[in-house]
Amino acid sequence: MVFSSIVFLFTFLPIVLILYYIIPGRGKNIVLLLGSLLFYAWGEPVYIFLMIFSIFFNYISGLDIARNLKNRRAAKRSLVFNIVVNLAVLGFFKYEGFVLDSLNSVLPVKISYHELPLPIGISFYTFQILSYIIDVYRKNVKVQNNFLDFALYVSMFPQLIAGPIVKYADIEKQLHFRRESWSKFGDGAMSFIRGLAKKVLLANTIGMVFTEVSSMASGEVSVLTAWLGCAAYTFQIYFDFSGYSDMAVGLGKMFGFEFPRNFNYPYISKSITEFWRRWHISLSTWFREYVYIPLGGNRVSTWKHIRNLLVVWLLTGLWHGAAWNFVAWGIYYGIILIVEKYLLTPVLEKMPGIIRRIYSLLIIMIGWVLFFSPSLGSALKYVGTMFGAGAHGIVDREGIYLLMTNLALWIILILGSTPGVHKRYEKFIGRKGQKKIAANCVVYAVIFILCIAYLVTETYNPFLYFRF
Repeated sequence: MVFSSIVFLFTFLPIVLILYYIIPGRGKNIVLLLGSLLFYAWGEPVYIFLMIFSIFFNYISGLDIARNLKNRRAAKRSLVFNIVVNLAVLGFFKYEGFVLDSLNSVLPVKISYHELPLPIGISFYTFQILSYIIDVYRKNVKVQNNFLDFALYVSMFPQLIAGPIVKYADIEKQLHFRRESWSKFGDGAMSFIRGLAKKVLLANTIGMVFTEVSSMASGEVSVLTAWLGCAAYTFQIYFDFSGYSDMAVGLGKMFGFEFPRNFNYPYISKSITEFWRRWHISLSTWFREYVYIPLGGNRVSTWKHIRNLLVVWLLTGLWHGAAWNFVAWGIYYGIILIVEKYLLTPVLEKMPGIIRRIYSLLIIMIGWVLFFSPSLGSALKYVGTMFGAGAHGIVDREGIYLLMTNLALWIILILGSTPGVHKRYEKFIGRKGQKKIAANCVVYAVIFILCIAYLVTETYNPFLYFRF
């Protein structure tokens, strides 16, 4: 079940909301927990048992670590055991095929295996669990004694499938006490509709352009068409993922929770360092707090700092996918961030803002080629086509057709990637009062109706980050 589906919008969500608001007190958490387990089981019936195992195992592990906090050696043993088990489960389901395929490519004998489908959201909820376990060990949070509250933290459906990665410390108090209000519900509904529009009206539409380009034979793609295909994916993944995050944050508010923001207009960045402060903020924060800083961060020698950055970005690449192109993608960004840190920053700061933004966007788009390509070899070939190697000319009819027939869409995507549209809308309707309420009701109702009309008539509706 996905947020941008008719069954979710008109069956699952209304039922859960009605039950949530008519059942008082602590019963609300039970409604959310049961709804979350049903939501997960809807798409992954078998893997609901994996989810239940993770909940039980980590609940007990948290209690064991908390019980042994005065005996740091025993607590550390329990922590290490927990991390090993959680990463082993993640590794088995996500990386088994990658590891065995890599071994089969170099070994004289072939190791056979049965490829298992990836449990949806396993990367996200595993990192959430680890943040809880590590913070209990660090004494940053108190252990959760209430099993139902812990189970809700792990399985909460708004951000279960594709984030944002919510650290336990961020919602520890909200699990016990949170305040629902019509104002918060309204803000949440608007955030959800904005995210739905990003996903359905923008990401899905431009995604069909990328699909068309990626299905073409490599020798038939011109330089223009290759760049348009890359640009289409650049917009698709942003509006797809940020749309999901907006919907997750909006759903959280509708149930009284405050989830952290996950995107902050990343394509207006003036450096790659800034880009990663604006893109998938919760993942960057997680790696910073639980990998980068424990390794020493930047308070070490230059060579150790370079090592720390490479380790973090190698792991970031692997987190996104079990393939060599994702490994290359992570190392690619690690190297660029190192170069920016030690060489480019003084140069970039002297350049005009527009040049810095063009530089950043070019680096980002080339990175997305590594991300969307089925293999490292095909990624290198696609990048070559973008710069003329093996291209079917500089400009062709296909490229001109994709550019001109979608010209209005390209303009909307560019404007929607900046904060200007939202700021002008807020300025137009005013800061408060009946005018603002009425305008929001009309505008968001129209957007919602357009989204439903699209969902009823179209079948192209994937969420890109579900496979990570």
